[in-house]
Amino acid sequence: MALVATFEAPLWRYPGPGGWFFVTVPPDRVFPVVAPFGRTPVDACVDGHTWRTSTWRDATGQVVLAVPKKVRGQKDVGDAVAVTLTFDGRIG
Repeated sequence: MALVATFEAPLWRYPGPGGWFFVTVPPDRVFPVVAPFGRTPVDACVDGHTWRTSTWRDATGQVVLAVPKKVRGQKDVGDAVAVTLTFDGRIG
């Protein structure tokens, strides 16, 4: 049985090299870690764009989802996105 989490969250940008964009998964929407490096493979849907990826725990213990440019389009830091994560227990 798949677990599904739906939420809205603002985009934020990692300040380091590459400047990846992320959303933070609310603590009550976090799935169990099942892969190395604190990762959890999920099907992610952000603003209607779906892809297979992973969430992972950052250095502070929060769970984050990277949101690629092709998914976020013209949205920028602070803009809200609608997120649905589906965890079905598959690894990878």
